[in-house]
This record gives sequence, C-alpha cells and structure tokens, in this order.
Amino acid sequence: MTADKAFDLGPVPTRMPVTEELARSLVSAQFPQWADLPVEPVANGGWDNWTFHLGTAMVVRLPSAAEYAQAVEKEHRWLPALAPQLPLPIPIPLAKGKPSGEFPHAWSVYEWLDGVTATGDRIADQVQFGRDLADFLAALRSIEAGEGPQPGTHNWFRGGTLRTYDKDTRRALEELADVVDVELAREIWTNALNASWNGVDRWFHGDLAEGNLLLDDVRLAAVIDFGTCGVGDPACDLAAAWTLLTAEVRQTFRDRLSLDDDSWARGRGWALWKTLATCSHAYQDPEHMEVYARTMRILHEIFEEYTASRHACVGVAPAPSVAR
Repeated sequence: MTADKAFDLGPVPTRMPVTEELARSLVSAQFPQWADLPVEPVANGGWDNWTFHLGTAMVVRLPSAAEYAQAVEKEHRWLPALAPQLPLPIPIPLAKGKPSGEFPHAWSVYEWLDGVTATGDRIADQVQFGRDLADFLAALRSIEAGEGPQPGTHNWFRGGTLRTYDKDTRRALEELADVVDVELAREIWTNALNASWNGVDRWFHGDLAEGNLLLDDVRLAAVIDFGTCGVGDPACDLAAAWTLLTAEVRQTFRDRLSLDDDSWARGRGWALWKTLATCSHAYQDPEHMEVYARTMRILHEIFEEYTASRHACVGVAPAPSVAR
C-alpha cells in the first residue's frame, strides 16, 4: 500500500437491527450446548456490533452492517495469536457463527471480560493509567507484524495515511467555523499530514476509546473490541493521549513509548480528526450537548498542547488558545 495514498471510505454503513430474540435463536440453532443460557443485551454495547450477554461468562457479537462483518475473520485469526504476547487480557473468540437465513453475516461468541469502561471520573490514578496504556501499546507494537492485516475497508484504513480523512476533517471545520479556532485547527491538521512515517509496519488497536478500555477498582484491566486492528502506521492509537489522558500524564505516556516529533504529530492529527468528527455530529443537537461539551474540552487540550509545543521550539511563551 502506498504510504501517502488516500482511500475512499465509501458511504456510511446502513445498520441492520438485531433483537434479543434473534440472538437467542442463532445461538440455539448453531450452538445447542448453550441454548439454555440466558441472552440479554449488553448496556452500551457499541456501534459496529450488536452485543448480548450469553450467560455470565460469554458474550455474543453480531455485526450491525456488512462493512463491520469484515472484522470477524480477522479477529478469529489474530486475537488468539496476540493475546499471549500482551500484558493485559483481550477478548478471545470461543466460537464463530455462520451466515444463515436468519442473519447474513459471520458472527462470534467471546469470553466475557469484567470491568467498567475507562471514563475520566473512574480513572483513580491517571499516572498509572497512562503508564499501563503505554506499556500495552509498546507490547502490541513489538509483536511480529509481517503477515498481519494491512489497512483496508475492514478497519476504515486505520494504519494508513491521515489523508484518507482529509475531506471529512475539512468539512467538519466548515461546519464548526463559528465555535472552533479554524485557523489553528487547520495548522495542526496540516502539520499532521506532513509528518513522515518510517514505513515500518507495527500492530495497532485502532480505536482506543474509553468504551474499549476496562478498569478494575484502580487500574487498566483489559482492552477490548479489536475490530479496527491491523498493521501499519500505529499513530492512530496515540489519539488516546489527548482524548483520555490529562496534560500532566501525556508527556509521561509519550516518553514511555519513545515517540519522535513526527509520530506525535500524526497521533495529534488522529485525535483532531476524531474529535472534530464527533463534535460536528453533536453540534447544535440538544440530545448530545454532553458529548459536544466533552469534545470541545478535548479540542481545548489539543490546541493548548500544540500551541505550547510550537512555542517551545522557538523559546516563546505561548498565549492561551481555546476553542471559542
């Protein structure tokens, strides 16, 4: 794959509804040994898959669209190979369901991993959380990547160039022109697009959002949902430095991964794209004002960190920069 070639993401997938009754029927038909176990929806079960508890120790994941179903084979091939080489638990597939007249895609049964999602108010020790996350990524990056899945439609070209997301980012900036410092955002985005990558493929997760990181009482306990994983440029995982970590912990995270300026700039670009995309969807929507407020706080973090780093290079104290 050409390192700097942008790809067409295509239309937004059309999700198909999946009911509890359908999930139960599929399990009964294809895995009769589990037919007597209760099937219940998982709260906040995600977007790419419809997720259901199967008893107390397993979970059923049914792709919500054909595009998301591409990840099923990949996860069954690679997650058992990755798991023993990582310092934290990841989901292990227990069984793979076949497409049928009831449901047109392959689907999965996984072991259930306990924990609560890593929202900011639940992270008791940000420093330890940042260290644990960096150590997980370091271990993931160290795994042999030679035969791993290259960026493609199976993961929306994570691991490829940010230029694939250039149109979406610029469209979001146009929509948010009244509330965002567009000039500064464009500068950060251009800086990310121009940051070089050494071309060495590394494993990445692809979606280190708070819902995919599980906590026990204190520490990071598991990493879930590898649907966007692959090998390529791992900078997409660095977005978590801005979306999940405080300013005080961010530098520790960077140092622990020994990241150069170009890697950091690309990671910042991934954080900017994701935050702007979320913000543009939530903007002026009364039902998503909490999401909008949160993304504006993240934009503030991105702007402040970039401005500080830019001025540090020339020895000038930064002026405050905020999403207005």
